[in-house]
Amino acid sequence: MQLGRGQRPVLKDLLLTPRNIERVTEKLSKMRGAAMKIGQLVSMDTGDILPPELAQIMSRLRDDAYAMPPKQLKQVLNAQLPDGWVRLFRKFDVHPIAAASIGQVHRVHLKDGRDLALKIQYPGVANSIDSDVANVGVLIKMSGLLPDGFEMAPYLEAARQQLHDETDYVQEAGQLIRFGQLLKDKPQFAVPTVHTGWSTSKVLAMDYMAGGAIEDVAIEPQSIRNQVMTDLINLALCELFDFGVMQTDPNFANYLYDPETRKIVLLDFGAVLSIDPMIADKYRRLICAGLQDDTDGLMTAAQDMGLIDATTRDEHRVRIVQIIRQVFDMIRDGGAIDFTDQTLSKQLQAEGIALYKDGFLPPILPIDILLIQRKFAGLFLLGARLGANMDVADILRSHSKIIR
Repeated sequence: MQLGRGQRPVLKDLLLTPRNIERVTEKLSKMRGAAMKIGQLVSMDTGDILPPELAQIMSRLRDDAYAMPPKQLKQVLNAQLPDGWVRLFRKFDVHPIAAASIGQVHRVHLKDGRDLALKIQYPGVANSIDSDVANVGVLIKMSGLLPDGFEMAPYLEAARQQLHDETDYVQEAGQLIRFGQLLKDKPQFAVPTVHTGWSTSKVLAMDYMAGGAIEDVAIEPQSIRNQVMTDLINLALCELFDFGVMQTDPNFANYLYDPETRKIVLLDFGAVLSIDPMIADKYRRLICAGLQDDTDGLMTAAQDMGLIDATTRDEHRVRIVQIIRQVFDMIRDGGAIDFTDQTLSKQLQAEGIALYKDGFLPPILPIDILLIQRKFAGLFLLGARLGANMDVADILRSHSKIIR
């Protein structure tokens, strides 16, 4: 069509046809860990960050999970578990109950009566992380879809490091135990118990936890939907301000909900961030300034958090602070927030696109801030999926101790 109009075809238009998107996604999905994790990292909010074509690829990577064939699965378990492990199982379902970027989960029944979930890592995934992340970075750059001057390297490095952390199941087992202790007095949450005798660096054994997909809460009464989201937002704020440690992956598959006990089951603690108290204080000051409608305070907070820096033009600084103010205006003045109302989200997205077209390039965001922001963005997306309606300002005030 472009040739027919006397126009020179654009490379990205030739590359990113529907069929080519299918092929690219299929190739990346075979990388499993690296490609799928980057898809998970960015696809929570790609509508605001990436062009639609690249967002489509990343979203597909989030959803397309590879599963090991039974023969390969047995080879992995033979290498990781003690000799004769099969004889100790009363039942082992070779079909995974979940499959993700690093491994897959199987439900097993031991002869001693225990009902376990075994998280089993894909063979070789840890060794391929560095090269796979580099290959994904090359593909994204070749697509020509990112703004000129956008620096991908720090974000690819963050994805690489997070992948390496997530392949260490001993470390994840420690985090499961840690969060179990942190949440022992919060009966609205359940964390599976680790079974160390069946766990290795490549196999993580934990209690099998009953529950349905967290998205199924959308069919529950409004009061339950609101309570679930209130609990999850309170948990994230406790992680930020009280625990000093946060599970930063808001993938919906990391939560279950048991309608009988009304408990939220927390799964997957591979992506856990230790939070510097200085970072928590920056968030306190941002929230304080936002709830008090303090424009100067918001400008200072935005700079302290790395959202703007010395290279940011004055007119862009003003527009960025205004975007932040719009969010807090809704929180502060709107009473109960209807998460399904996308009016503000679309407005903010349009203003963000206008900023990019005006030449704004964001500074390289500190990775801790990026991961925390991603957690909160994921929770707000979940709130929209569940149709929640609640007073967010009241929740924020209860956690931000410097606010009076």
